[in-house]
Parts: sequence; C-alpha cells; structure tokens
Amino acid sequence: MLHVSVSTVSRALHDHPSIGVATSLKVKQLAKELNYQRNQTAVYFQQGKTYTLGVILPELSEAFFSSAVSAIEDTAYKRNYTVLLAQSHDDAQKEKQLVEKMKSHRVDGLLVSVAKTTSSFEHFSSLSQYNIPVVFFDRIPPMDGIHSVACNMITGTIEAVTYLLKKGHRAIGIINGPDTLLASAERREGYIKAMLKNRLKFDPSLIVSCDLTKTGAIAAFNELLASKRKVTAIVTFNDYVWLHAQKHASELGIKINQDLEFVSYANLPMMEYMDDAPLASVEQFPYQQGRKATEILLDLLCAKGEQHQRRQAFYNVTVESQLMESHNPQNKP
Repeated sequence: MLHVSVSTVSRALHDHPSIGVATSLKVKQLAKELNYQRNQTAVYFQQGKTYTLGVILPELSEAFFSSAVSAIEDTAYKRNYTVLLAQSHDDAQKEKQLVEKMKSHRVDGLLVSVAKTTSSFEHFSSLSQYNIPVVFFDRIPPMDGIHSVACNMITGTIEAVTYLLKKGHRAIGIINGPDTLLASAERREGYIKAMLKNRLKFDPSLIVSCDLTKTGAIAAFNELLASKRKVTAIVTFNDYVWLHAQKHASELGIKINQDLEFVSYANLPMMEYMDDAPLASVEQFPYQQGRKATEILLDLLCAKGEQHQRRQAFYNVTVESQLMESHNPQNKP
C-alpha cells in the first residue's frame, strides 16, 4: 500500500536508524489505521524463545503454593516472562501429562514441585533432550544432577522435636508424609537425630506415615494413640495434617495442647486465628523458595548456549527453616 518493501516496514516499526523519519511515520500511521498488531508468537519463534515459564505444582489452593506462585510471577514479570501455571492435584499420571503439555507449548523452562504419588521421574529427565531446564522447589525428587530449592527439613525437625523435649515430653510421635517424598525422609532423619542428641532411645513405632489425606491423617493418628507408649506430643507433616488430627482428637474427647500437644510445619497464616493452634509450626518460607527457584531458572536460560553452561554444575539451594511459636497466649509454655 505504501510501495515499500517488507523489510522497510519491519525496520520502520522497530525504529531502525536506516529508515528516514518521513517513511517511519507513514508506516506507523498506516499500521495504526489498519489496527496492526505484530504476531508475538512469530517473533518468539524467530528468536527461539517464548519468554514463558511453566509451573507444575500439587495444589494452588494450599497457602504454601499460592505464596510460592506469587513469588514466581513477581520475579518472572520483572524479566518480561509470562507464567503458565498447572496443578497435578498430587496425581503422578496427570503430572506426566502436564510435562508433555508444557513441552508442546514450548515453555523456555519449568518450575516443579512434584506430586506425592510420583515414584518415577523419567518425564523430567527427558526434558534435557529438548533443552528445557527444570528447577524443583519444596518437593524435591530423589534424583541426581538436578537444580533445586528446598527448606532444610532435617534442622527444622531437630528444632521441633527439641522444643517438645524441653517442655518435658519423651514419648513424641510423628505423623510423616509418603515415603516417596524426600521431605519425609528428612523429617525422619531429623527426628532420629534429635532423640539421639538428647540421649534418648529411638522408637521406630512412633513414626507413622500417611498419604496426607484426611483419612490417612486420621488413620496415622489412631495408630499413634494405639501405641504401647502413651504419646503426649505429636509432630505432624504439615498444618493440614494437623487440622485433620486435632479435629479427630477433639471428637475423641482429647484436650488439645493439654492432654496432647502438637508441633507442625508450614506456619499457615490462618493459625494465628485458631484457638487450638499447634504450640509451634516450622516456617518453610514459600515466597523465598519460589523467588530463588525462579532466579535460578532465569539464570539457566540466560546461560543457554554459553560455554560455561557446559560445566556439570547444579544449583542446590537450601533455605533454613525456623520454628515459630503460636501467637495464641494459652499455647505459650
């Protein structure tokens, strides 16, 4: 329409210095009249990038993950990246399908917190063939050679158990998570270290696993109550497991934080408003985890193709947990 070449139009729209002011104004005016918008997908295809990060996590409804996603989005948007979010709902098969969808949508990189039922991880390993870097956060798979950000659950558990020991408890139970989760193994290790550090015999019957569902949490709680040793305190895998356990305990007539005391993990904001909150909860800093995981992924994307990326160096960042006592005055020791 303007009797100029396609390359001239392209340069004018991008303010290339080789195009005169008069031609540039004519091109931009006509583009405005025609309601022209450049095809961003085509631009990304030409650049070999989509500026999109994929995120796969178990449940967005959980306060921990919603906080982590806020950090991911805040960090990504500062670098002009868009976030594509998906939930596995703790289903290993769906997680595999989501990885395929992320791959087909040509995400530049992936942030993942694995599902509790995931026991094989080939769907993540295969992404290296497509040059899609992956950074795991919070729920880390037991794989070698991965980039990860996670809270130190060993030291967090040592602190939690030691806190209960100082309050005079000796028969301390723990409702742990599924054996497939690395975090479950870390909690177990921390529990054992805390008992041995205080010269107490480790009783394996006081560690009970559950699938993190309401039914599983209640079954694990009942198993601890049926133990030969009279449990006086329980450490629960997270605040949601605690909610199921304490409700069931109340229904059995057990007085929370009197007959039986609890310490948990996650330090959910709602705990501040509950009458029978755990004595303390291990803060896992989800926002910091999400931010750091995103920073690592963006650094990996920037390093693509650069020689130093050929080094077999992996980012494994540990965020130190912190035991937070309940704000409820009646729960103070």
